[in-house]
Amino acid sequence: MTYPAVDLTVTPEVKAFFDPATFTISYVVKDPNSSSCAIVDSVMDIDYAAGRITYDHADELIAYVRDNGLTLEWQIETHVHADHLSAAPYIQQALGGKIGVGTNITVVQEVFGKVFNEGTEFQRDGSQFDKLFEDGDTYMVGGMKCFAMHTPGHTPACMTHVMGDAAFVGDTLFMPDMGSARADFPGGDAGTLYDSIQKVLALPDATRLFMCHDYAPGGRDYAWETTVADEKTSNIHVGEGKTRDEFIKFRTERDATLDMPRLIIPSLQVNMRAGEVPKDKDGNKMLKVPVNIL
Repeated sequence: MTYPAVDLTVTPEVKAFFDPATFTISYVVKDPNSSSCAIVDSVMDIDYAAGRITYDHADELIAYVRDNGLTLEWQIETHVHADHLSAAPYIQQALGGKIGVGTNITVVQEVFGKVFNEGTEFQRDGSQFDKLFEDGDTYMVGGMKCFAMHTPGHTPACMTHVMGDAAFVGDTLFMPDMGSARADFPGGDAGTLYDSIQKVLALPDATRLFMCHDYAPGGRDYAWETTVADEKTSNIHVGEGKTRDEFIKFRTERDATLDMPRLIIPSLQVNMRAGEVPKDKDGNKMLKVPVNIL
């Protein structure tokens, strides 16, 4: 796949919103030459034990867009997150904006439609989203040309979105001192993730990279912006010429020690529906908990 050239002369304004409950960073990305913007990876708050959903984080995004006189054109989901719930429908109701995700959402829907024993009423064709991005698709935020890169490995539907000189990598990469995300979810693969990371690192060195998560290893301050050049030289999992085989060995051994994300059960049910909470046959919002009996 040949991707459009990254225009390093176009520098969108990027406002980050950190959610400490899920260690997620959401972004409002503004076209530098208009009032148009996109939101990347929004968060809906959930008190899992109480079964209570609130929208404090999403309300911050909405207020920022309104207070700055911006027009929301896109809501981008970099992938079907397993550790937080998307607030895309709530934000769309307030601000509009098309909701987009990678076309392999259909693979995720098929797998987890079976896991959660969804009926035939659950569509597995991605129709819950306004746009399914194919590898190399281009789109506009105001006058700023953007494009999507398919970067699977963490999940089959992972996409990196390049907007001007900024790339939003989802969980394909972390900050250099954190390395990379796990690759053991259904449809994930360590070798595929390594290949996807190389696609990101093939972008110009000056490209700004924005992470979806940060966990502040070693007690440093939370951080979420780096560059291709910094990742190439300093990423502890793939930097300094680490080979594909070395990465696969490390990633596979490391993933075998990891627990499930705390919010994986509600997150997958909601996010594969573009942020909508599923309902039971009586129309009540309801989440399922699959049980393994040994």
